[in-house]
Amino acid sequence: MRCPFCAHDNSQVKDSRPSEDATSIRRRRQCESCGARFTTFERVQLRELSVIKGGEAGRREPFDRAKIEQSVALACRKRGIAQERLDQLVSGIQRQIETLGDSEVPSKIIGELVMAGLRGLDSVAYIRFASVYRDFGEARDFEEFASSVRDVAQE
Repeated sequence: MRCPFCAHDNSQVKDSRPSEDATSIRRRRQCESCGARFTTFERVQLRELSVIKGGEAGRREPFDRAKIEQSVALACRKRGIAQERLDQLVSGIQRQIETLGDSEVPSKIIGELVMAGLRGLDSVAYIRFASVYRDFGEARDFEEFASSVRDVAQE
């Protein structure tokens, strides 16, 4: 593992343990060259996944968990949701994608999985994500979507 401080290629693992949500291994490392300590996380990846982008003539790109993490974090910003719950949501979405059985997943499916996860987590975050994902253009779009969320919550 390359040291983030001096870019030396070798480091020694000093401690390993499961992360709080048990979806990754947290490793404390020490650089053999400069002695700096840093933390890495190791996750299980069942297969190499590609995302088929919609509307861009079927362009494909490698699956990137960080994109889902960023989108969820932005939707949940200032909502007082614990980081652990956000990590669990993203890990759950990633597991669902990996267990679909396909090595190529349309971005639409990923978006719908994120929508479903946010819907159960926080209604404001759900509406925020939907406004970008569904490309709301006017205030009326927000009103209609928010009223549909409210109607479902009252049932």
